[in-house]
Amino acid sequence: MHKDLFAFHGEQLIQNNAPLADRLRPQTLDEFVGQDHILAEGRLLRRSIVADKVGNLLLYGPPGVGKTTLARIIASNTLSHFSVVNAALAGIKDLRSEIEFAIDRLNKYGKRTILFIDEVHRFNTAQQDALLPWVENGTLTLIGATTENPYFEVNKALLSRSRLFRLNSLNSKALHQLLQRALSNKERGYGLKLINLASEAKDHLVNVCNGDARVLLNALELAVESTIANQDNSISIDLKIAEDSIQKRAVLYDKTGDAHFDTISAFIKSLRGSDPDAALFWLARMLEAGENPRFIFRRMLIAAGEDIGLADPNAIVIVESCAAAFDRIGLPEGIYPLAQATLYLASTEKSNSVKAIFKAVQKVKDSQKQNVPSHLKDANRDKEAFGDGIGYRYPHSFARNWVPQQYLPDSLLNEIFWEPTELGWEGQRRSLLNERRSEQLALCVEVDEQNPLTITSGKVDNDLEKWLSRQVLQEGERLKSLMHKLWSGIHWKKNHRVLVLTPSSLLWSLKPLREAPEGGVVLAVTEDNYPRLLAELDVLAPIERPLLIDSKVESIKKLEENLKFEVIGGRIPWKVFSETNFFKLWPIITEKCTAHTELSLIISNPCSGPALSLKKSLEVYSNNKNTDFSLLNDLIMKEEKWLNNQEHRDKFILLLEKLGWNISFEEWTEIVYQKVDNSIIKRWLNQGSEYQEIILKNSDTEKLNRLKKLFKSLDGRTIKQKLIHTKLLAKYKN
Repeated sequence: MHKDLFAFHGEQLIQNNAPLADRLRPQTLDEFVGQDHILAEGRLLRRSIVADKVGNLLLYGPPGVGKTTLARIIASNTLSHFSVVNAALAGIKDLRSEIEFAIDRLNKYGKRTILFIDEVHRFNTAQQDALLPWVENGTLTLIGATTENPYFEVNKALLSRSRLFRLNSLNSKALHQLLQRALSNKERGYGLKLINLASEAKDHLVNVCNGDARVLLNALELAVESTIANQDNSISIDLKIAEDSIQKRAVLYDKTGDAHFDTISAFIKSLRGSDPDAALFWLARMLEAGENPRFIFRRMLIAAGEDIGLADPNAIVIVESCAAAFDRIGLPEGIYPLAQATLYLASTEKSNSVKAIFKAVQKVKDSQKQNVPSHLKDANRDKEAFGDGIGYRYPHSFARNWVPQQYLPDSLLNEIFWEPTELGWEGQRRSLLNERRSEQLALCVEVDEQNPLTITSGKVDNDLEKWLSRQVLQEGERLKSLMHKLWSGIHWKKNHRVLVLTPSSLLWSLKPLREAPEGGVVLAVTEDNYPRLLAELDVLAPIERPLLIDSKVESIKKLEENLKFEVIGGRIPWKVFSETNFFKLWPIITEKCTAHTELSLIISNPCSGPALSLKKSLEVYSNNKNTDFSLLNDLIMKEEKWLNNQEHRDKFILLLEKLGWNISFEEWTEIVYQKVDNSIIKRWLNQGSEYQEIILKNSDTEKLNRLKKLFKSLDGRTIKQKLIHTKLLAKYKN
């Protein structure tokens, strides 16, 4: 008992004598200041911590931004055992001991272990390798903290098994919050003392601490503890005292440290961003710091291929020529070819389409052995025995020196690797390429229809890109065009939180999933589409799955109070758009918006109904000139009244404007072709269909049978419908 009592008092003494920065460490996520890009409501990391599903993490950032504090908060939120190791003090023996304890804990009690390694970059390769098998098999969950770039300091195998989160230097707002907390907290700060901190002293401390909370709080502590109190026991800290308590740290250019990589990164990004002034500035900084010009040229050659590519194939030639000229003349005159290459790359058209090679390489790695199609094989060797080369069409024998034929293996017929931009050299060839691809894809339609892709609950496929691309091909180019139209105009950021309204499939969230991987995507789904979306989510890894809710007012209200969306979008079917409940959603949705939320909606409205489409097709295909159209004419009148009602759209626009949205919209028409079969007849005419409830209401059996007979007379034929699409693009003016 005495030992525990002394231990308790010892801990109290340590806590009381701990530096201010340590005493003020946040103990919960709500107390944590800054890093909203990864820890705001709805963000991936915050959700993972709250759900106790953090997985392997690497926390990377400068000192004093909360890496260790965040690890402590994770420790307080987990049911797993939490062990801490400092890489500066521990060795292989300590790691082995932790691993043995973790194995014992798991085997005896079924309890997982989270191992937090502070300053993980200090572990050498052998020490990091020792962790790998136990992280791999799940015995340990690793959380590492490092101030060094993990891409250079952490074992690549360990890095690939962890999620990397970068913590930024704290901004001015967060630092002022910390100062205020330090001055007001009575238990861990200076709340019991009367401290007068001048506003200019506050600003100085915040400005020169370089985003480091520890430097800020240490400076405040030094100022308070070293200042003699006034007669009324108050402590006054002015600008002079603040200046004495903190020193500005010089920014050094160290060729072996992050400053080296950060500067070349700024240079390359300025080239990529077509800013010649910034590019020249970073070039000058590197030269003044003594950077090797050959290293700069090497990086520019990479940029010429990676960021300019086929938008300007001459770029790589220019850089290579300038590099050769530099080798001939050296410095100081060599600064001219350096500047010339820099300015050319910064000023020319940009494209990274040559990265298509990585898609092809990944496909080769993922696929089993792909046989060369028979007609592409070498005819000189096995033509007689196996028919190799038979069926090959020699392009130069045709009018344009080109003919559509299959060049990819059978299982990769629909794959597209290279997607040229509209800029420069490749932009001039884009339309021709797309035209030729269309002709080639037309050869594969029959194959595609015989092998439809179905998604069933329980299927897990981590190759999301493959699944999505095949889905797009199945849905058709027109849906792909609509998806592009829907999300065009949105200014994406990786940490955006996105609400996708009434998606009929996961395809409609393709763009948000790609563009906002660190934010979060919520799918608000209609009741009839919910089971399908639930099954489709199985193709995603659990941590990447969007949140699925139904599109009812109650479900939107139940979302976390602090969850705000930066982007809202969706394609709204006419049936949903015309319902009263859809209008009731918008006051609730608007409450979930930030001051800069962007909205993009496409409302699709048929301009012609089944009866009009049927009549026009019968006029073309029917051999019976005496067909009675009286039934169809009556239905056509009802359809026009039903479909051409603009009241809903006008009412919706007025509602949005009243709620504070700035709106612009555009309209366009589309002709959709459909093949008549039993499924279409059932969808339109069977009991429970919207068309049946509105247009065919109270129709007698004889009329329905006549209508079905007319449709069946076109079985296998193609009919067309006209759609009008309205895109609403809006910004919330909070």
